[in-house]
Amino acid sequence: MPADSTKIVVGVDGSLSSRAALRWAVRQAVVTDGTVKAVMAWHVPVSPYGYTWAPISVDEADHLEEDARKVLDAAINEEVGPADRQRVTARVINGHPAEVLLKAAAGADLLVVGSRGHGAFADALLGSVGQYCVHHAHCPVLIVRGEPHRAAGHAGAGPQLTGVAAAGPGSGAMSDPPPE
Repeated sequence: MPADSTKIVVGVDGSLSSRAALRWAVRQAVVTDGTVKAVMAWHVPVSPYGYTWAPISVDEADHLEEDARKVLDAAINEEVGPADRQRVTARVINGHPAEVLLKAAAGADLLVVGSRGHGAFADALLGSVGQYCVHHAHCPVLIVRGEPHRAAGHAGAGPQLTGVAAAGPGSGAMSDPPPE
């Protein structure tokens, strides 16, 4: 890929909408001769009894990172065709998902996220991570909704694009989604 190729960052958490976002990002990278950085964040869970850290050992924290790597690798292997895998680099990073994605998207041409993930409000129209990214990213952000028909076993359902938020002077939205 040329040094000036389109740089796309996509957040992946294993949810249906993040997998749809990964597929969209890879198709866009193919169309624009770009690259995709697939990013999965992990962090130590909070205690169910308040906003304190749950007591876990270093070994348990290592397992969280390993589990995140397995989920990200599985999503890439299942959602990205063999011919396009060279366009994708996988990154597993410790931290809050929104902050991790914003840092990963520094210098990117586009940030792509699913409309919602595995958070406490999974049925919301737009998750907190996506909403934070839309408001704070320094590049355009594309929100991809999940594919309910695909989850139910129906073929041919494509992702529903919620919108692109352009950030900063001169930022612009991609004109059309790449073909299926």
